[in-house]
Amino acid sequence: MDLRKKAGGVVAAKGFLAAGVACGLKPSGAPDLALIVSQRPATAAGVFTTNRVCAAPVKVSRDHVKRGALRAIVANSGNANACTGDQGLADARAMAAAVSQRLDVPAEQVGVASTGVIGHPLDMDKVTAGIEAAARRLARSRAAAADVVRAIMTTDTVPKAAAVTARIGRREVTIGGIAKGAGMIAPRMAHATMLCFLSTDAAVETRCLQSSLDDAVERTFNCITVDGDMSTNDTVLLLANGAAGGRPIRLGSPAAARFRQALTSVCDDLARRMVADAEGATKFIEVRVAGAASDADAARVARAIAESPLFKTAMYGEDPNWGRIAAASGYSGARVDERKLRIVLCGTPVVRNGTPLHAPPRQLRAAVKRKNILVEVHLGLGGGRARIYACDLSHKYVDINAHYTT
Repeated sequence: MDLRKKAGGVVAAKGFLAAGVACGLKPSGAPDLALIVSQRPATAAGVFTTNRVCAAPVKVSRDHVKRGALRAIVANSGNANACTGDQGLADARAMAAAVSQRLDVPAEQVGVASTGVIGHPLDMDKVTAGIEAAARRLARSRAAAADVVRAIMTTDTVPKAAAVTARIGRREVTIGGIAKGAGMIAPRMAHATMLCFLSTDAAVETRCLQSSLDDAVERTFNCITVDGDMSTNDTVLLLANGAAGGRPIRLGSPAAARFRQALTSVCDDLARRMVADAEGATKFIEVRVAGAASDADAARVARAIAESPLFKTAMYGEDPNWGRIAAASGYSGARVDERKLRIVLCGTPVVRNGTPLHAPPRQLRAAVKRKNILVEVHLGLGGGRARIYACDLSHKYVDINAHYTT
């Protein structure tokens, strides 16, 4: 499928406006409130954290998405509005209501998201003023695209935006998005791992949109890990407004398959950007597992390796200690036969049939000095496969999270 990258992120698609403003939630004075709006009715899909301790905006957005339509998304950084009780829930609903009043759209068609420190009530005077300011600045411009992504950043060091244009049937459609996430990212969840807002000018039937998002997230965001911690606020929202024209794409059609492919491409781009910008990361690590008894077993092995503190710190120290890979494979809970285990580190075979191959140490040390690390594990037990993007674990990661609130 011919996909062409496009600038603009979440406003790359026709009929979407956005704004990012500073309302005072971040002491630094950086942008901390984002508003994304479809200029016409849009179908909607969403996926959310499976953490049983989930933030108030997750509860509100989950309820709104069930109705199948959203016109706007409002998000703040600097405060997670999590573990804030009934007041937090009222504040999340008030955010939707403020957007509703300002833009004359139903409150139940407003998605809400928050990110930041847990356990502190929102300053709603600041949030409401921010929504007013953002509504006045809504635009489809390069500046708006830049501001809105900065407004959802926390420990991110670079903005994360992506968009592609593709021909589906007789129509050229665009899918774009923005994401934030550098820590509290793990793949062990049903659907989501961070904040991500996606838009498309394709016309897509609601069931098809939700199915497409579920599949795209499972193949991308659920296949990344930074630290193994699941957030209370993970949210992915997708709006499809049909501004490109044409009949709605329906589940099971050839057009649906092409739409899903394009959507997955955008999500994969954003997922890679998140791992590359992980807190304190110096290495981008890809773990590929093949030959497992099932895809689920392959995923267990990949996750065990990618989340092993011993493996991650070894990669930070540029120590080609493949024993960490073998050990994690064995304790992963997957079916593993040591006699069939094969490991390749950065293109160099190190284990075959459970036996070390005594690769030249100098060659291995040179391999793990690279910015990008590839780990390949073959279990020799079936056709199961999995892939996970991960990063190393550095002193800087510890420093960032040791002083996150102080």
